[in-house]
Amino acid sequence: MDMHDLWFGAFLSPEAEGRERLLRHVTLADRLGLDLVGVQDHPYQAGFLDTWTLLSVIAARTERIRLVPDVVNLPLRPPAVLARAAASLDLLSGGRVELGLGAGAFWDAIAAMGGRRLSPGESIEALAEAVTVLRALWTPGEPVVFEGNHHRLDGAAPGPFPAHPIGIWIGAIKRRMLELTGRMGDGWLPSSFYSPPDAVARQTKVLDAAAEDAGRDPAGIRRIYNVGGTFSPLPGRGFLDGPAALWAEQLTELVFEVGMTGFVLAPGEDAERDLRTFAEEVAPAVREAVTKERGEAEPIPERPIPERPITERPIPERPITERPVTLTPLDDLDEAGRPHAPRQDPAALTPEQVRLGRHLVQVHDGYRQELRQVQDAVEQVAAGHAGTGALRSAINRLSVRQNHWTLGTFCATFNRLLTVHHTIEDESMFPAVLERDSTLAPVVKKLEQEHEVIAELLDRLDAACVALLADPAAIEQVRAEVDRLVRVLSSHFAYEEEELVEPIARLGIRV
Repeated sequence: MDMHDLWFGAFLSPEAEGRERLLRHVTLADRLGLDLVGVQDHPYQAGFLDTWTLLSVIAARTERIRLVPDVVNLPLRPPAVLARAAASLDLLSGGRVELGLGAGAFWDAIAAMGGRRLSPGESIEALAEAVTVLRALWTPGEPVVFEGNHHRLDGAAPGPFPAHPIGIWIGAIKRRMLELTGRMGDGWLPSSFYSPPDAVARQTKVLDAAAEDAGRDPAGIRRIYNVGGTFSPLPGRGFLDGPAALWAEQLTELVFEVGMTGFVLAPGEDAERDLRTFAEEVAPAVREAVTKERGEAEPIPERPIPERPITERPIPERPITERPVTLTPLDDLDEAGRPHAPRQDPAALTPEQVRLGRHLVQVHDGYRQELRQVQDAVEQVAAGHAGTGALRSAINRLSVRQNHWTLGTFCATFNRLLTVHHTIEDESMFPAVLERDSTLAPVVKKLEQEHEVIAELLDRLDAACVALLADPAAIEQVRAEVDRLVRVLSSHFAYEEEELVEPIARLGIRV
């Protein structure tokens, strides 16, 4: 999957009275190595500088930082003129312009400036037409004819052409705008002031589904999050409230949970201090954590291929806690009905084959360890021994990919990673096994069926975690779902290792 570089930026208020301070902050952001400067666009606000005029001055005052109207008020910026303005600034700045677009808000103020008052549906339709107009005028070719309900071109000549492909990033919160972004946008620009992390997680699902329905790869859509918070020595209760390390922890989580690829900070009263902390402490820490995660995992000590079911050998750490669980047909794996393949002699395997087979066990051991840690976190919450701060401290010691600051996101990350693991098995490993040894077909079919059972269990755990946000008593449901998952995964991993470790080794399949 393509992964965008991480970008960090400053979201600055274009107040006319504070223009000198604003320009100092812009120059500082450029020197600090921040990637973006975002400027809000409210043409009806009499106390604000005009955004395009300001961005032009910023371009002249800086050397490398990208310039983003965050976001353009489209009802007061005709898209054909906007296309020429954005392309011109991109050429003059050496290819440093991206374009944030909004459908419009504050309709009384827009109407007071002579803009059309649109309904929500009309404003979204007008935005979609504007995207078409912008791209048409940035593409060399014949004069453009376009007849929309809100915008039209009657033989407009394309040009000037940007120095680089300008990204169209759409500010979207509600479903129809998110769907439009998934269909047409190069990027998405949510703000934590309106869309806190839990809302962003829900919005991401809508965005991704719309992109997939349009035949697009959701990963190709850049996601830039406008954020604000408080730097303080001790963790507070809210999002981005605490020391730089906590900020880095929470922003890293957003990279992996919802695919964020950039963060633009609206600094507080001490803007210079906030920008320095963000650029010099938070951004490097997030980049380091993401680079480490996307790189190769640390080598795992070698261990022999099991010659018997994994449940018959000790696991070299505290075993997964198994409490009595009332099973339902949903999570009953029908262990007695599992098919078994003919056994081969593992002594005939070469060292390289042994290593290939052992890797499946190592992968599963990682999930066993992570599931133990999910259990530990749940037990702390259920016992009432961990408030928000204490739970964060406990979770900081856990090893599931990245640190997490809530139990819900902790469980959600485990669910996501396990789902990816099973998808890789279904789409890559299992077909490779069958291609080389068709006698394993009954085993593979059974494992695929068990993946479906586990997927339903993961959905149930996710729903329980969502319920926990509204009702602390739902921790008992979370605990019950984790118990079910423990039982099923323990059995499933053991069966898969018993049946496939030797064939994977013998057939030379890379997991």
